[in-house]
Amino acid sequence: STNNLLVIEAKKDDLTRGFTQLAVELIALSHIEEQNVFYGAVTIGDVWRFGKLDRHQQQITQDLNLFKVPDDLEGLVRVLLGILEGE
Repeated sequence: STNNLLVIEAKKDDLTRGFTQLAVELIALSHIEEQNVFYGAVTIGDVWRFGKLDRHQQQITQDLNLFKVPDDLEGLVRVLLGILEGE
């Protein structure tokens, strides 16, 4: 199975506020889509952070890892493909 991924840009290079915005948008999406787990990412272009919303547990998880481009590009692509390919 495949997953959807919501990506938003953090304003003013603020990943913390950007992740809060991502969480709000994932919650809103969970009210109109039928899936159980929603994946998201917040980015300032060269830095990415991932999160997910589990609708059943009503819990948002923020990945502790930051992925920086170009240094962490391989790991970033691996995470993106893992989410989109449903792994």
